[in-house]
Amino acid sequence: MELVKVLRVGVDGTDNNPADMEPLSYSTSNLVRRTGRVQAFVEASVLASGSVAELRFRRMPYNAPMGTKHQRSEANTQKGAKASVAKGGERKAWLTELETRFADAEETLGSRRRDLLRTILEHPEDTYFLSSRALAKHCKVDSATIVRTAQALGYERYADFAADLRAHFLSRITPYALMKSAARENRSIADHIDHGFELEMNNLQALRAGLVTDEVVKMAKMIERARRIMVVGVDFAAPLAQLLAYALVAVGLNAEAPIGSTGNLQQKVQLLGAKDLLIAISFGRCLQDTVDSVVCAKNNGVPTFGLTDSEQSPIARSCDHFWKASVASPSFHLSYVAPVAAINALLVCCAQLHPERSLASLQRKEQNFRQRWYTPKSPEKGVANRSKSE
Repeated sequence: MELVKVLRVGVDGTDNNPADMEPLSYSTSNLVRRTGRVQAFVEASVLASGSVAELRFRRMPYNAPMGTKHQRSEANTQKGAKASVAKGGERKAWLTELETRFADAEETLGSRRRDLLRTILEHPEDTYFLSSRALAKHCKVDSATIVRTAQALGYERYADFAADLRAHFLSRITPYALMKSAARENRSIADHIDHGFELEMNNLQALRAGLVTDEVVKMAKMIERARRIMVVGVDFAAPLAQLLAYALVAVGLNAEAPIGSTGNLQQKVQLLGAKDLLIAISFGRCLQDTVDSVVCAKNNGVPTFGLTDSEQSPIARSCDHFWKASVASPSFHLSYVAPVAAINALLVCCAQLHPERSLASLQRKEQNFRQRWYTPKSPEKGVANRSKSE
């Protein structure tokens, strides 16, 4: 049982006053609450500021398949896409919802409000968990200024602004920030290890609660129908892409995970058509090459599917369908336990949709590659004779 701070959120999705944030004893295991037609998923995440953790509530229709387009508001998708290009066509980094609102309203804001918002956006690790009064004290302004500034960005309540600020922090967190946070905690090495195991269990539980079986079957059938499947994963996500593509080939599907330079990846994506499928794997802010691949594929009419950790990530916003798998970790690297479990579920379904084909492909592989398995060499004749004489 770990003492964590939570911002209490109603099961109907409405926030309570952020000033009500208080330490509560919670087991950080995933909780699922159902009332009426709304299901709230509670997901444990590792955040900065010492040992503070936050429980993030995700709303979705009770029986809605996870990651389909009707779960995301078109307005948010359009804002994210619009914000990815600067004035004059110059490329910009993908903006969070809060950054997008600031960019849209910046010209109408006074200099003091602009400076205030820049300070908040540039240091979200110091402000994401604060109430309006605490944020005002931190920024050395009065509470009314904080509330009016949030309203100037189009937020009706401070709680809505605070929710987007937390999402902004999560999307901008870096390996350095994670490691710095972990280093500040008063934990022994053994405690850090135990904490890591606990978070990975939480990630798996959140995946199990959020990913319905029908959605797995739906995506497996989409893979089955595709002429070619291209799996894109870069950097730490590259092994995940290789795992998925290799296993799909093993059961008789035409899949690959391109490796090498950005140019090689772009050329491969350009060859895809409407009968193919692009699967993109990236988390957090997402890597540029992966997002570019999705955008390029969609422009060519290629169906796209993403594996990411938030419905607000560039991959989730850009892909036709996506699954969410938490990668929360107490260390500088992400935890891929939940993404691997999601991939394994997909592979199980792909193999079982047409077991005859899968068995035939695996049998051919076994017959053609008998020498791939390790076989101990027989001892040399002289050595064997000498052993007998001794």
